[in-house]
Amino acid sequence: MCCGSENHHGGGHRGRHHSGSCACDGHADIGPCFWTKKEKIAWLEEYLENVQAEVKSIKKRITALKGEE
Repeated sequence: MCCGSENHHGGGHRGRHHSGSCACDGHADIGPCFWTKKEKIAWLEEYLENVQAEVKSIKKRITALKGEE
């Protein structure tokens, strides 16, 4: 596996996705990348925290907009 995300959404490599098209066959600057199970879990946990923070922010914005009506 490469990039930390099967579909490359969310950045991978903890937000430091390589440039150019991704064929998951390596990086021009660092060679092939394969994440361990532990690294993938850590990335997913970090991604989940970010998504939860975004959801919280969206809910606050909705509440604020409803209060403006």
